[in-house]
Amino acid sequence: MTPREASWECPVLHVDMDAFYASVATRDRPELHDLPVVVGGGYRGVVLSASYPARAYGVRSAMPMTRARRLCPQAVVLTPTAETYADFEMVSRSVMETLRQVTPLVEVVSLDEAFLDVSGSVRRLGSPYSVAERLRARVHDEQAITCSVGMAGTVAVAKLASRRAKPDGIVVVPPSEVTAFLHPLDVGELWGVGERTAELLHRLGLVTVGDVAHTPLTTLQRAVGAGMARQLHELAWGQDRRAVTPRRGPDEPDKSMGADETFGRDTDDRAVVLREILRLSAKVAGRMRAARVAGRTVTVKVRFADFTTLTRARTRPEATDVTQEIYRTASELFLGLGLQRARIRLVGVRVEGLVPRATVQRQLVLGEREHGWSEADGAVDRARQRFGDRAVRPATLLGSDRA
Repeated sequence: MTPREASWECPVLHVDMDAFYASVATRDRPELHDLPVVVGGGYRGVVLSASYPARAYGVRSAMPMTRARRLCPQAVVLTPTAETYADFEMVSRSVMETLRQVTPLVEVVSLDEAFLDVSGSVRRLGSPYSVAERLRARVHDEQAITCSVGMAGTVAVAKLASRRAKPDGIVVVPPSEVTAFLHPLDVGELWGVGERTAELLHRLGLVTVGDVAHTPLTTLQRAVGAGMARQLHELAWGQDRRAVTPRRGPDEPDKSMGADETFGRDTDDRAVVLREILRLSAKVAGRMRAARVAGRTVTVKVRFADFTTLTRARTRPEATDVTQEIYRTASELFLGLGLQRARIRLVGVRVEGLVPRATVQRQLVLGEREHGWSEADGAVDRARQRFGDRAVRPATLLGSDRA
């Protein structure tokens, strides 16, 4: 059975960004891609992330920087700034939003990892393996970083599978292969087993997950207590009662919505870019109206052929969910860059500072028409709900396959 075929029994995905902080910090610096890079908080701080060349020297996250420098004296050390942290959060929000376009069942664990349950998406998108491939391709294309995906029937096994998939891979563990996959692993890899518990189990001669699985439950209870013993025993046999519970990360408040698009071919055609900004503005505005929110700050992101990325933002006088108002602000931001034949790889539109639409009081303008773009958007939304997303669109986008 191929991994693609086996994946039909593995609807739970664990998506984990590879060396996330180091990857984001170096993605616009190709000269560092093959070098050992450590992202950390100064000489007396700790390692936030290490690139895979640095990991080959034993450098790991949460390690004191002094030790990291001893292990790898030639490492390039990057100390994060406020701007760098903002970039980390922006990339994370974009990735998590990409995941939610596949399924609403996304449980964010941290900035760089999340669980997905795609059982409700396979009829539309194909096998879970195909979903994983599509997600990995989009993350790489849109964010210029890689991610690894573990796939299984349970949350705990999917997380372990993603570790085996690193870097930049997919590992599928169908139910029939769970014990063969789990039992050779060190017991310290089981969910919830910390360093001290692992040391205790090792002293008792329980080195592998298989050792725990074949130890009588009463023996485990005497060693680690009834609750922990039951959890270890179940996990050692691949049993996990947890389900993927939709949850946003602590650094990912539900205060923005956005969309990016990578062009099939880098372009320096201003009209093409503006047309894409209009499509993205309509997409974001439609999602905002569906969620009954409005926002004041419009941000445009432009990534060039060399992966250099610029963002520009403007805060409007009042919150809006109107497509034309978002597009007008976004297009002005783009034109304000004054680009001259620069080849563009990706463009994105985001609206931030979201508030409930019902709390927004639109200021009346003398001479303004009684019915305008807001009512037009409402009519478009109703038509799309009845006849599909392609039923109504701006004339500028006619003939666009992505509209």
